[in-house]
Amino acid sequence: MRELHRLPPGQSLTNKFPVLHYGAVPAFDPASWNFQFYGEVEKALTLSWAEFSQLPRRKLKMDIHCVTRWSKFDTEWEGISVRDLITSGLLRLKPGANFVIQHAEYDFSANLPLQTVLADNFLLATHFNGVPITPDHGFPVRGIVGAIPGREELAVPYFWKGAKWLRRLEFTVSDHPGFWESAGYHNEADVWKEERFG
Repeated sequence: MRELHRLPPGQSLTNKFPVLHYGAVPAFDPASWNFQFYGEVEKALTLSWAEFSQLPRRKLKMDIHCVTRWSKFDTEWEGISVRDLITSGLLRLKPGANFVIQHAEYDFSANLPLQTVLADNFLLATHFNGVPITPDHGFPVRGIVGAIPGREELAVPYFWKGAKWLRRLEFTVSDHPGFWESAGYHNEADVWKEERFG
């Protein structure tokens, strides 16, 4: 028995890492790629791939839960914490910032409350299990959010709430449904409440 209390209702545990996404895998050109932080910020920030790659990193182990009913325990990630960018002064938010819209390739988007993006269980991930994320899983950067065992106070949405092939974070006053939310998926997507569809 592998700590099945960590498994949300309606989920099945897997050792695989299924590939699910909308659209084709985009090409990556490190010379032209950039990442933007904008919206309710004191000053918009645009980073080249070289600059983004030099940002301080965190490592994180957590369980991930897909809305298609698979879960994977103890996944290991490495990437950039948005909270660390704010703490360092590189990114300064305006008082009205309440939500974050992740904008990815192909105009895909996913929305989260600011408090979730600033929590310990959200990263702008570049590495999985010690190596760069593969293109089909979101290289060079994807948002990730999941459950840290023993940290029940953290909000845990389904894995679609972290966008693959991420390019921009927009900080907003009000919430704006993302791609899947606009198609009928639940806006909060709490895994423990089984909030799959709105």
